[in-house]
Amino acid sequence: MRVAIQRVKRARVTTMGSTGVGEIGLGLVALVGFTAGDGPKEMAWMTEKLVHLRIFPDDAGRLHKSVLEVGGEILVVSQFTLYGEVAHGRRPDFRRALAHGPAESLYHRFVASLSGYPVRVAEGRFGEEMELELVNWGPVTLMLERAPLASGG
Repeated sequence: MRVAIQRVKRARVTTMGSTGVGEIGLGLVALVGFTAGDGPKEMAWMTEKLVHLRIFPDDAGRLHKSVLEVGGEILVVSQFTLYGEVAHGRRPDFRRALAHGPAESLYHRFVASLSGYPVRVAEGRFGEEMELELVNWGPVTLMLERAPLASGG
């Protein structure tokens, strides 16, 4: 499971032909992708890491606060291209990205697991072409990854 996160002042995702799907103020944009073997253990680790990661400044400007501590929000957007491999050739290879059906199930479970915390969660629409507008703060962008455990998670 891979999640690219960006600390933002605000963000909004729309789909073709819609006026708005998900929108947040201060918080995190989480682009999430899944691979074979991802399951509950990887998702629990990622959820816990995401909501408690200290990447917001305290009064002294040091990165000591989490999205929970600053009253921030999280915008979750599915992103199978996080598993695109580009080491060979010029076209990305997406074989490591989980197939649509299983990935969609994990995506919705991930959003639900985040909703178990006292943080507002907005989301895009799984499997649809979307436009993402955001105002990075910093910018601060990090890649979180939790490889599937041998037991299948």
